[in-house]
Amino acid sequence: MSLGPWQILLILALVFLLFGAGKLPRLMGDVAEGIKAFKRGMKDETASKDQDNKNANKDTSKEA
Repeated sequence: MSLGPWQILLILALVFLLFGAGKLPRLMGDVAEGIKAFKRGMKDETASKDQDNKNANKDTSKEA
């Protein structure tokens, strides 16, 4: 079940009516900041896991 063009248009119209023209740019900016923070968190998590794997490999090679 995907959204068609009419459903998307209706959702955009409702958002415009609920928030008004003045709040939309700020709302979109907040959404963009949230997405950036999420991506940054995912990147940090991946880097942390990579570092943990490298440390585990070093510990294993020292024991052998």
